[in-house]
Amino acid sequence: MPVLAINGGKKVREKLFPAHNPIGEEEKKAVEKVLDKGKLSRFLGCWHEDFFGGDEVRALEKEWAEKFGVKHAISVNSATSALYCAVGAAGIGPGDEVIVSPYTMTASASAALVYNAIPVFADIEEEYYCLDPDSIEEKITERTKAIIVVDIMGQPYDADRINAIAKKHNLIVIEDAAQAPGAMYKERYAGTLGDIGIYSLNYHKHIHSGEGGIIVTNDDELAERLMLIRNHAEAVVEDKGVTNLVNMIGFNYRMTEIEAAIAREQLKKLDDLLQVRLKNVEYLSREFAKVPCIEVSKIREESKHAFYIQALKFNKEIAGISREKFIEAVNAELAPFEMRETEGVKFGCGYVRPLYLQPIYQKLIAYGDKGCPFKCPHYKGQVNYNKGICPVCEDMHYEKVITHEYMVPSMKKEDMDDIVAAFMKVWNNIGEIRE
Repeated sequence: MPVLAINGGKKVREKLFPAHNPIGEEEKKAVEKVLDKGKLSRFLGCWHEDFFGGDEVRALEKEWAEKFGVKHAISVNSATSALYCAVGAAGIGPGDEVIVSPYTMTASASAALVYNAIPVFADIEEEYYCLDPDSIEEKITERTKAIIVVDIMGQPYDADRINAIAKKHNLIVIEDAAQAPGAMYKERYAGTLGDIGIYSLNYHKHIHSGEGGIIVTNDDELAERLMLIRNHAEAVVEDKGVTNLVNMIGFNYRMTEIEAAIAREQLKKLDDLLQVRLKNVEYLSREFAKVPCIEVSKIREESKHAFYIQALKFNKEIAGISREKFIEAVNAELAPFEMRETEGVKFGCGYVRPLYLQPIYQKLIAYGDKGCPFKCPHYKGQVNYNKGICPVCEDMHYEKVITHEYMVPSMKKEDMDDIVAAFMKVWNNIGEIRE
């Protein structure tokens, strides 16, 4: 009987796993083309024909809109910037509340703070980890102005129910689809299900340009405001004839021509890369199901998941040990990814700690030292960030969820076989750890 690596035995795999690196010759040629032109950006922060950027930026926006079937696509320098633009364009400000997810990247919630609004955390679905419609409805007050939904891990949110709630209460729906390009809900692309959608082109996403983000909407007025906030709105509104000055303090969230050129080539690869990812998930799910203490997470009905990461559920009663000890033993059997060696083996317990437990929410300190916006005189509510406000999220994070990234397109069957072998080795020798 083999000895587990955690106890000094031989590892299942010493060799690094192949890096997810979709950058190829096409991107290199596109960059060279931009360099040969010598125009690395063509944005001007004033009302001018170059207010909208250069040729590559405009071409990317046109191609993205066509791909996802939307009227407007606006490029920015990150998905975080995209979220900030979306909150600003929605007219959110001091005293307002925005319902957000506790189980996501921090900017999906802190985007509300940028405009001195209050993030209100609703709980998540136990099966899908997206915002729970019932919890959303419980958190709505007369101060609520928007819902920021997240297609977490690549799973589309419950658009029918949440959009109906938003319509009932006259709320804007901002869809964070950073992890879900190509995912679908009832034949519609994730990112196009709400009033405003955002995508990420960060380096470890499905496709990337190093950094970057795309905002989409079918609303002409929102599109105008998104573009203004992206590029020094306050310097542009007078000449452009804009009279609604709410949140018209602009920023420099502009994408460069090089990033846009890379993103254009990456967009062409999205469907093929996603198909490989889904095929890998199908294989891993079938094999993980053979481990009695592991349950493969579900996909929402009538949806196509994009699997930025895959979530598994751990049953400690069946295992007879903690999730943390089990994953520690699995990780000891495996190697990290190439290009991400310092991050360690990419099996983790939980995803992100519930965001409301961050110091900014626990201490109620954001702008200055007076407690703004939480204690701002404009805010007439009383927000609660105590542990326990989102019990499903806390249970999933601290007790059940395991996440991994070993379905990326660079993984071949022989690579995934090593992943499965590590799980089976730990399960078949679990007595070593129990003792």
